[in-house]
This record gives sequence, structure tokens and C-alpha cells, in this order.
Amino acid sequence: MLPAIAFFVCAWGWPATTSATIRYNVSSFPSWQHVFHVTMTIPDVSGAVTVQIPAWNALYQIRDFSSHIQQVEAFAGSEKVPIEKLDKQTWRVTGQGTITVRYATYWDDAGPFATQLNREHAFINPAMVFFYVVDRREEAVEVNFVDLPHEWKVASASQWVFFQSGPNALIIVKSPSYDALADGPIELGEFQQFDLPEISPRVTVVVHGDNWSKGKVQEELTKICRYELKLMDGAPYERYAFILHIGRGSGGGGMEHANSTAIGIPSDEYLSGVAAHEFFHLWNVKRIRPATLEPVDFTKEQYTRALWFAEGVTSTYGSYTLVRSGLWNKERFYDDLGEQISELESRPADHWQSAEESSLDAWLEKYSLYNGPDYSVSYYTKGQVLGDLLDILIRDRTNNEKSLDDVLRGMNNDFAKQGKTYRDSLDIRLEAEKVAGGSFEDFFRDYVAAAKPLPYGQVLALAGLDLRTIEHKRALLGFSAERDSGGTITVRSVDSDSPAAAAGLRTGDVIVSWNGEDVPRSLGRWVRDRQAGVAVKARIRRDEKEQTLEFKLGEEKETLYQVAEDSRANEKARRIREGLLHGVTQTPSPQ
Repeated sequence: MLPAIAFFVCAWGWPATTSATIRYNVSSFPSWQHVFHVTMTIPDVSGAVTVQIPAWNALYQIRDFSSHIQQVEAFAGSEKVPIEKLDKQTWRVTGQGTITVRYATYWDDAGPFATQLNREHAFINPAMVFFYVVDRREEAVEVNFVDLPHEWKVASASQWVFFQSGPNALIIVKSPSYDALADGPIELGEFQQFDLPEISPRVTVVVHGDNWSKGKVQEELTKICRYELKLMDGAPYERYAFILHIGRGSGGGGMEHANSTAIGIPSDEYLSGVAAHEFFHLWNVKRIRPATLEPVDFTKEQYTRALWFAEGVTSTYGSYTLVRSGLWNKERFYDDLGEQISELESRPADHWQSAEESSLDAWLEKYSLYNGPDYSVSYYTKGQVLGDLLDILIRDRTNNEKSLDDVLRGMNNDFAKQGKTYRDSLDIRLEAEKVAGGSFEDFFRDYVAAAKPLPYGQVLALAGLDLRTIEHKRALLGFSAERDSGGTITVRSVDSDSPAAAAGLRTGDVIVSWNGEDVPRSLGRWVRDRQAGVAVKARIRRDEKEQTLEFKLGEEKETLYQVAEDSRANEKARRIREGLLHGVTQTPSPQ
């Protein structure tokens, strides 16, 4: 029997039901077949209606969710009516009155950017499952789940969630619009849940999986939320949910939503870094939003120059949150900054691809060649370093009386709270200039819009920090691989003189397991933590047959960058350094 209480119940009760509500009935029985059977009911149709399913969502990648759709048909009452497919994601239905569209969609992809249905649970990114009426996305929607295992419950930050008990039990999720539904992932299953103590408004944690400690998860998330809510002068939500998938096969990374985040990690050791970034997205990108991302167009790429700020500076604040909340010590913060600089300097593309160009090219990230060091830099990495440098410059110009924190709060007040979007890099620069009281035109022209070498050493010195280089021998995979949206990892190129090639690895091989476990989401990150010569057992599939290849990691020389405190720094630089570490500004003492 389903429980008779809801996870998130609207405090003011049910919204008024109107004939304009578009409804979806979803049957997923039997769940091991991984198929959602959807019946979409559209009222008030006059002659014809056009429906679509998004081509993209959650990632800046065209993933064509229509490729999962089958058996589309339409009815007016019990009578079948004409339905014509117009393109890969669009159908036109001819009919009058209330129209019903039925279809099935297969999903069994793990991770926060995907949708999965199996015996254990269902995790739904709604844009991957539900059609929308092209010119009626602003109308209220309702999703009814039927035929679920009786012990399953629901978690969602959608506007309303309701359980109905009894022999005809169902779960109902309501949202004020299709776009609101699409931005509210749904977890169904036998998860564990709890609220974070002393955090207001309410933050609920939902966990599916294993390999985690409630005490650790609760402590880390509480520190993260408490700091970021204080930093940004309060919450922009009425209720918030962390939906966590923890353990083997959970995917990797996190996806922000307006009132929730979905995070997939192999163990709780990886939680704090992802959560600090995703929770800050409550402000930066979900509410402090570039005009180039509005309104959302689900049919094609949507280009913006602002991801270096929306994602990269969010990473700046992820690292700030961890050190300022005590989850990192200052040495870990310095190490992280050094790692970001090392990553940038190891990529020849950093000499020609700007932060804005990297943002525009986000849609190319699904191609393995583009992700190579000669072809791109990450707007996450470059944006994070730009955020640190801009913060130091603001603090230096204002004698540590103002900081990048004031820029984010200003963007929140001037744009998010006013319901306005900002003009990509232009309004970020203008806000920084308003805070600092002087021009940042050169900084944005040279380092944001263009790819002039970043002045790491010069700017870090203003914060009493020294940039050092060391020669290092690092492990080398000897091949590149690409993970598709379904989680399949395919070898795209193999270095001919590598141990992997000598072991027989070929382009096109699918990597099934890695040292007897799930393949790391990022093999590049995995190998950075290993020594040359470490033995690897890769289970691969080729021509429908599996085999195990054994080889050792290769070796190459690289230059690493380290950030350390300068013991000779002057008093002003030391104050700026403390400001970075603790998130404080202050008027200097009189001389």
C-alpha cells in the first residue's frame, strides 16, 4: 500500500482543476522491461494540435529523445484519429475536442542527466519522457503514475505531489507549466529520506543506493547549504530537494534544477564537491540567468557566451564554499586552484579558445575529438580561474572592502529578484565595475572574449600567493574514449606506441568494466590519480564478444602548477588572502 502522505505537499492545498490542464497517465509495469507507457490527454483542441518531445535537456547536447519513442497513436474519445509525423520530434494530430496521444518510451540510463526505469527504482527527467503541446507549454500539467510497485514512494520538487492509497493507488505530480515540470526530476522507489537540521526553508535529502553514511551526508550538506544561503542573503526557494544516487552504477556528476538537484556518485566521498557546485546553481544560472538561454527552445541548440560565468564561476563558489565552511583546509583550496591552472596550461587550445568561445562550443562536447587538449578548454575550468582572478582584482582595487561576493549578490538583486535576464558577459562586467568603482574592460576583452594568457602570477601575488611550477611524470592511458548519453564507453582512438595498443585495444572497442568495477565517468580524472606502470584490467566488448585486456599505464612528462602562500606578502595582500579563504571584507585599520 502506498503511504497516505506526500513528500512535498503544497501548504495551501490543491490547485483548482481546470479543463486547460494537460494530463499524462504513466504505466511502467512491468518495470524490468524499462518501458514507460504514456497516455497524454489534451483538452480544447480545435481542428488540430502539434506535439513535440525535446531534442535536448539537462546537458548542452542534442540527444534526440524521440529516438526512444515508439507506437505513437492518437484518439478522440474511442475513435482513432489521423496523426502525421512532421520531423524527428514533431507530430500533428487532426481532431476536435479532447485528444488523447498514446506512446511508449524505453529508458534504462543511469545518472542525473538521464532517465531510468528498472526493478529498483525510476528516475525521470520529464523532458525525456513527456510530449508537450507546441503552443501550450504555459498551461498546467498533471502526471498520474499507475501500476507501480506498492512499496514505492515519490520524491520531487515539483509544485504538488500527492499519494492516493487503496486498491487503485496512484501518485500524482502537478506543475504550473510544462517547463516547470521539465525542471523537476522525479524519483520513484524505496529510497531513504531526511531533512537537513536547522536549515530553513526546508531542504530534504533523498538517497537511492548504498555506500554512504547518513551522518556524513547530513553534516556536509548542512554546512554547504548554511554557508551559501548566508552568502546570498537567503533562499530563493520554498522547499528544496537533493536527489542522490550513490553507489556502483549511479552515474557521475550533478544536474541543477530550480528547486532541486540530482547527483550521481560512486560513494559519499565525492558528495561535497558536487553538492557545493549544484546548490549554488540555485542562484547562478537558475535565477541569475543569461538572456541567451531564455526562452528555452527544446528543438535545437541554444547558444550562450556566458557558461564561463554560469558554470565556471559557480565552480569558483563551489571551492569557496568548501574552504569557507571548513570542509576543506586552505591547503586543499590551494591545491585545487593549482590543479585548475595546470589543466588549462596543459591544453594547447587555451592559447586560442577564449572563455566565451568555449561557452558557445558547449554543444560540441559530445564529440571525443573536440574534448582533446588541442581542440578545446573547459568553460568550467577557465571560468573558475577567471572567477578567482576577478575576485582578487576587485579586492585589490577596493582595499579588500568589496569582492566577487558583492558582484554575485548584485546580480541576484538587479536581475534574478527583478525577474530579468542579463546580457551575457556585458552585464557581468558592468556589475563588477559598479562594485569595484572602475573599469574592467581590459580584463573582459583580453581574458574573457579573447584568449590572451591569463596573468596568474601577477594577480595571485596581490593576494599574497605564489605560483610555482614543478616537473612531473604522469600516468598516461594511451587511448581516448567517449561516453554516450546511455553510459556506453567506446574507444575512439589508441596511441599506436602505447601499452594499451600492445595489449590489443582497438578503436571501436566498448569498455564494459574497469578493474572489475564500473568504468569511471572520467577516465582522464581517474588516470591523474594513478602512477605510471599501474596495471589495468579492462573488460571490453568487440563484435558481440567480450574479452579482458591487461596492460600498464604509460608515462609522460608534464609541468604542474602549485599555489602556495608567500611569506613575504605585505599586509594588504595578506588581508586579501584571508578574504578569499574566509569570505570576508573589511575596512583596513587606521595607520
